[in-house]
Amino acid sequence: MIVDPEIENKEIAKQYKELLRISYQNLSTSDKKMIRLAFDTAVEAHGDQRRKSGEAYIFHPISVAKIVAQQIGLDATSISAALLHDVVEDTKYSLQDIERLMGNTVAKIVNGLTKISKLKKDKNISLQAENFRKMLLTLNDDVRVIIIKIADRLHNMQTMDAMPEYKQVKIASETLFIYAPLAHRIGLYNVKNELEDLSLKYTEPERYKSIKDKVEQTKEAQETYIKTFSKFLSQELSKERLKYIIKGRSKSIYSIHKKMQIQNIPFEKVYDKFAIRVVYEGSKNKEKFLAWKIYSIVTDHFTPNPTRLRDWISAPKSTGYEALHITVMGPLNKWVEIQIRSNRMHEIAEKGYAAHYKYKQVDRKEIGIESWLNRLQEVLENNTGNAVDFVEEFKLNLYAEEIFVFTPKGDLKSLPQGATALDFAFAIHTDIGKKTRGIQVNDKLVPLSRVLKSGDQIDVITSENIKPSKNWLDFVVTSRARSIIKSSLNEEKKERADEGKEILRRKLKQLKIKSNEKTINQMLLFFKFQNNQDLYYRVAIGSLDNKQLKQFASKYHNSLLNFFNKRIRSKSPFIKKEDNVVTPKFNKLVFGKEKELLTYTFATCCKPIPGDSVFGFITVNEGIKIHHKECPNALSLQSNFAYRILKSKWIDSSSEEYTAILKLTGIDEKGLVNEVTKMISNNLNIYINKINFDSDDHFFTGIIHLSVPNKNILNKLVQNLSKLKGIDKIVRE
Repeated sequence: MIVDPEIENKEIAKQYKELLRISYQNLSTSDKKMIRLAFDTAVEAHGDQRRKSGEAYIFHPISVAKIVAQQIGLDATSISAALLHDVVEDTKYSLQDIERLMGNTVAKIVNGLTKISKLKKDKNISLQAENFRKMLLTLNDDVRVIIIKIADRLHNMQTMDAMPEYKQVKIASETLFIYAPLAHRIGLYNVKNELEDLSLKYTEPERYKSIKDKVEQTKEAQETYIKTFSKFLSQELSKERLKYIIKGRSKSIYSIHKKMQIQNIPFEKVYDKFAIRVVYEGSKNKEKFLAWKIYSIVTDHFTPNPTRLRDWISAPKSTGYEALHITVMGPLNKWVEIQIRSNRMHEIAEKGYAAHYKYKQVDRKEIGIESWLNRLQEVLENNTGNAVDFVEEFKLNLYAEEIFVFTPKGDLKSLPQGATALDFAFAIHTDIGKKTRGIQVNDKLVPLSRVLKSGDQIDVITSENIKPSKNWLDFVVTSRARSIIKSSLNEEKKERADEGKEILRRKLKQLKIKSNEKTINQMLLFFKFQNNQDLYYRVAIGSLDNKQLKQFASKYHNSLLNFFNKRIRSKSPFIKKEDNVVTPKFNKLVFGKEKELLTYTFATCCKPIPGDSVFGFITVNEGIKIHHKECPNALSLQSNFAYRILKSKWIDSSSEEYTAILKLTGIDEKGLVNEVTKMISNNLNIYINKINFDSDDHFFTGIIHLSVPNKNILNKLVQNLSKLKGIDKIVRE
């Protein structure tokens, strides 16, 4: 590719002037000097570097800076950092050089962007999700790092045609996985829509082209309809002397694709393919009044759909988004969505984070984005689990629709749609969540798993004697609650393991075995446990009982001890499967170093079974698929899509807690329920999840949901309960 340097230099200068012209912020003289210095440094640093398309590399940082300046609307510091975002990684310039030239703030942002670029896949995990988690940790430094990274990703998506197909799919998949949800959550809706559309273009090109072509074919008719509707609406609004602008806009290709997918309908059946936006002028104290006045004018002439009213002015989204959305039956019996916003609301919807700070001095209310970032930081600090699980939960929370609920004092709180009463407790405070004994919704006691609705008023009842149990993970949806519960359970397991260590020492002493490192290593091999903590924990919860310990002692003391030691040195198990000891059942599949449980399905190409050597593969639309390591597609998947490979392993599940349901029947005796709950509560290894007793003519039926470590402990409980006066029969459901 032959390039005329003079023409190229003129184009670079032109792009620089365009960058200054389109800036959302008012740039002072010192701002322009800072940007000019950053621009000159970037031009000099990137020198003769070129992109795969053949154009000079400097066009990329300029384009990223233009997105930051115009579409996102950040300040001169951010624009300068965007111009320099690849300098430390790709050129001779060091971070110290940037700090000397541009100051500490720009250098700090560039450093954050450089750290993200340097993230590499861990070969032992092959997990891109771990990199995403590390990337999110940069939010602790400066949120502008992530915002500029989103702009960088947007420009890369806009210029991907020169890349090989497998890289296009990889980058587009990552974009849908995390960057688009992040843009959505920060309030960059236009950027989010473009990221999603471009991702669909590369992940499902045929689907993208089909929808795009159909949108083009119907564009003329749609524009005519919008024009007619807007003209009538304009006449009515003008009668009230309102100052406004009416705009029509098509829904994004990706949003139409999702509607078709979720509702399983063709393009022609998607009715709300466009929206009409009324942006009005009004002072801050009159915004709400004017919005409802426009609502009244619209609904005087068009019938509204009461189920589609969204009032985000009275209760803004946690991103800070404010607007009134209504859907009315328009001409030709078509449903039309109308969005009503003031100029200020419109700027926040378009620019997100940047516009918040423009209006921060005017509006003293808490800014949603700051509140969200504080909550996010706490989640990141609490999270100790598998990265894929974390990022998947995080992504769901980013996209979730919101509900608005009230504290007992009447304060308004936002939660993701589908959030439960227990999610609310953790949203209020970590300690309140961990000590939740019960929850009242609208003055009625409800289960912790109760799904909340907008308008609910919630009161949390706490107790110092309560701590999180494993079954809580079954009915929380927010990543904040899940991460805190998991962290607490890990702490509890460590505490129980410490108890188990002392119990084991005493039991081994009774069996005339000295508790030392060598003995513990022998026990790990004998019982096939992963580590010391697992051994001690099972002793503490009773799943490793006296009978099994005696079996170990027998082997330890008998004439095969020399053979035993020989096998220890070779690091091979010495017990045959026919011996009656604890042996792996290989009945549970776990993922990653943290052995996390995730939802999966088996691949049909190799049909693996429990016990096989397997790996997980994150598909675009069907979740995690499990493949045999000798699958004919294994090499292709691991070579081309390493970032979507999950390390997977079959394990023995005997150390897990299980849910059991007991049905009790018999003659109703006074105080019987109290006796039953007392007996269960006195057993530290068993937790009551749910209990219900009904009585009819002195005959009672009781249903109890329990969490138990293993069958032996459950059987002992059943034996003890059977001895209580009045209980006739106990059946496990």
